[in-house]
Amino acid sequence: SFGFLGIQFGFALQNANTSRIFETMGAKINEIPILWIAAPVSGLIIQPVIGYFSDRTWTRLGRRRPYFLIGAILSSIALFIMPNSPTLWIAAGTLWIMDASINVSMEPFRAFVGDNLPEKQRTLGFAMQSFFIGTGAVVGSVLPYLFTNVFGVSNTAVEGIIPDSVKWSFYIGGIVFLLSVLWTVFKTTEYTPEELHAFEVQSKKDKEDLILNPETESESNIKRQLFLGVLLTVIGALVSFLIFENSLAKELYILFIGLVFMGVLFMIASQLRTSKVHNGFTIIMTDLLNMPVTM
Repeated sequence: SFGFLGIQFGFALQNANTSRIFETMGAKINEIPILWIAAPVSGLIIQPVIGYFSDRTWTRLGRRRPYFLIGAILSSIALFIMPNSPTLWIAAGTLWIMDASINVSMEPFRAFVGDNLPEKQRTLGFAMQSFFIGTGAVVGSVLPYLFTNVFGVSNTAVEGIIPDSVKWSFYIGGIVFLLSVLWTVFKTTEYTPEELHAFEVQSKKDKEDLILNPETESESNIKRQLFLGVLLTVIGALVSFLIFENSLAKELYILFIGLVFMGVLFMIASQLRTSKVHNGFTIIMTDLLNMPVTM
């Protein structure tokens, strides 16, 4: 879980300083929300896809660790580029790349605990993750303040230029991100697919059985997926129409068109499952449907 320290460093720097960077690059206040859409959209798309593929990956580095490493390298590069963006569109594009890359690293980290710890130790494992998340969030957020008030680095700059305190914070964040993930990659091991399969069979939690068991593939479950898809589509379309008729803020379209999009995906998945089609898309959409209430 030590790698989560670096991941949260990246998120903290992004959350605390990106709006400032956008404004420095010339963005108006009312344009910033649409530029921030990268975070929820990339998380919505990247996390289930990476989760699906990392469940089915095995390389010399293991199952989850290749994703840690790739995400960390790309995120660190983006953290170095972000405060040096010459234009607004490059800063916005870098945010998309950075957020997507952080999600590539983060999603397998959550599953990593479940893979390597027995059920009775997972609470402690997730608690350690939370500790590193909190530590990274606090330190990453106060880095510009520390550089300015402790090390005397300038927190101001000429118009259109990012202050040195922010630049150095991103540089340190990129280094911490990469080093903490490298520590996890090279200091941990993973169970082979054969070992994991044996553990799952022994505890009657084989993932393929879970996906295809009568509960998740029952007619009622498929109908629930179809109903949810129709409901999300209708709500999203209706509210989008009301936004248009009342000339409300265009940013509201993002949320409710997103509902329409998710609704259509649920409906497509339900029809594929009715036709006995079993692929990555149906698995991801069914996992989203059958998530525990606490999630």
